[in-house]
Amino acid sequence: AMRVRFVHDEGGLLAHDRPVQSLEVAGVDRKFHPAQGRIEGAALVSTDGLVMSSVLPSGTDEDRVSAMAAALLSLGERTAQELTRGELEQVYVKGSNGYVILMQAGTDGVLEAIAGPQAKIGMVLLEMKRAAQSIARVL
Repeated sequence: AMRVRFVHDEGGLLAHDRPVQSLEVAGVDRKFHPAQGRIEGAALVSTDGLVMSSVLPSGTDEDRVSAMAAALLSLGERTAQELTRGELEQVYVKGSNGYVILMQAGTDGVLEAIAGPQAKIGMVLLEMKRAAQSIARVL
C-alpha cells in the first residue's frame, strides 16, 4: 500500500503563493483527468478501518476518520439489507459545513470524500465512482 499526504493550511492548496485553480489526477490507466468536484479531502481506508492513503485537511485525525468511515459503511450495508434496498452504493452525510460521502472501492476498500457546502455533488459522485472502480481493480 502507498500513503500520499499533502500538508496545507486551511487556506487550501497553493502554487506560487496563489490558490490552485485546477488539478488533474492520474488514474490507474496512466491518463490525467481533471478533478472538478471541489473535494476538500479524501481517504482510502480498509473495511477494517485502517488508512491506506489520505489527503485530509490539516489537523484531521486520519485514524479516527478512517475508523468512522468503516463503521458508517458497515452500518449502511446492514441498513440497506434490513430494509431490502439492495446493494449499498454510497453513504451520504450532509452537515451545515458540507458533505461526507463514502463509497465501496472493491471488496476491501472504502473511498471517503469530504466536500464543502458549495460542492457540485454530482461531479463529486462521478469522480468518486471512477476512482472507486480504478481502486477496485488494483486492490
